[in-house]
Amino acid sequence: MRVPFIRNHQYNVIKKQAGLLKQALRTVSDLKVLESVRDSTEAKIFGLFPDLTDTQRQLLEKFPTLATAEDFQNFLGSLEPYIVEFPQITNKQIQKLFPKNKKLKLPDLSLIDFRYLTYLSWTDISTDKLFIVYHADGQFIGVEGRFTPTNKKSYCFLCNNYEELAFYSVKTRPAKSSPDYYKAFGNYLCLNNHHCNTSITDVAFLEKFIDSVKK
Repeated sequence: MRVPFIRNHQYNVIKKQAGLLKQALRTVSDLKVLESVRDSTEAKIFGLFPDLTDTQRQLLEKFPTLATAEDFQNFLGSLEPYIVEFPQITNKQIQKLFPKNKKLKLPDLSLIDFRYLTYLSWTDISTDKLFIVYHADGQFIGVEGRFTPTNKKSYCFLCNNYEELAFYSVKTRPAKSSPDYYKAFGNYLCLNNHHCNTSITDVAFLEKFIDSVKK
């Protein structure tokens, strides 16, 4: 029985390290340098999983032996059945996350491949809003904020890739504060949230942001 153990952002790390090794094999002739790249990329992959089972370890131990483009493609394909899907969520559950938004635009969940999600997101162009749903500690968390394209490229605070960005601004009222007191949190993230999900390699910045706006 196949038991998924690779989260989306971890799979993205593996893809990135595979790409680095494949590039080195194409361009580097120095065997010592190649060996260093192999050791470095392998260490980063295994560092993601401190508690591997024997079966999981055997699956990942194929990485150092990869040599051809076909090898890399087959290796990444062999990992796909072990990707942990973003937990299934219903429209009703989403609506409960945003109780103040009575005209909430819902995403088409049937079009989403939940294997490749670290966070679920969608935009409402009519209101310039971006909605984010994240799953942590056994529960869904919803964040709603203003989404303003910048028409500029820089580094996304979530995936750290150099991409076209939008400014995401979230207003929140801290607990025990006066009704008219709000705090604003903002940062720059990928204009294309699907691309962000296929690139994100660390959830720390996302979780810190969500924790800040939810306090």
